[in-house]
Amino acid sequence: MPFDAVLLTCEHGGNQVPAAYRELFQGAAARRALESHRGYDIGALEVARQMRSLLDVPLLACRDSRLVVDLNRSIGHAGLFSEFSTKLAASEREHLIRTHYTPHRTLVEETITAAAQRRACTLHLAIHSFTGTLNSQVRNADLGLLYDPARSAEQSLCLRWQAELVQKTPAMRIRRNYPYRGNADGLTTALRKRFPAKLYLGIEIELNQDMLTSGREPAPSVAKTLVRALQAIGALR
Repeated sequence: MPFDAVLLTCEHGGNQVPAAYRELFQGAAARRALESHRGYDIGALEVARQMRSLLDVPLLACRDSRLVVDLNRSIGHAGLFSEFSTKLAASEREHLIRTHYTPHRTLVEETITAAAQRRACTLHLAIHSFTGTLNSQVRNADLGLLYDPARSAEQSLCLRWQAELVQKTPAMRIRRNYPYRGNADGLTTALRKRFPAKLYLGIEIELNQDMLTSGREPAPSVAKTLVRALQAIGALR
């Protein structure tokens, strides 16, 4: 059954630093971190933009670095602030949450709420990417579909989506709930607490940065493959 509402988000789309916080990132270590996978999800925003063009649906994206404040972490999570931004006074961190964190998450919630008021179920696709090697460990996947196994609709969608993707791109390594758990702390997990399963499906798409940057599977190709597979299983109108 096709979804009446589709929403794309990209919480780690860039590595910009707001002017008020640039002094925190003047050191060499901070600059290196900003340019690395720690600073942003390399390639994710380009894929998200390509998918927006193909689907003609809203995209809510952030270009500020997650090293300033991580929009995909809950308040109180140890990773909400990086070692650079945690140096701020408590009042400054609270201001950062009010001005940079809350607006994005509120807009996402309001978009889903508006669809729910029309009795439409939202398919939320959160576009992220991961480094191919972390702590000397090679990640054995090109693409991960993250979902909550306790939500049968999310699991069913990802099973069918994975099968279709494997058929369309047999050379692409596609896994579910890898390299992270789909029910770990994150925006989709928070939204599941806010909206019932009949009104919200939250799927996090994790893309291997090596795949995107090597040219083996450029962003336009990945976006087209993802969208066509969703269309083939009847998830999109």
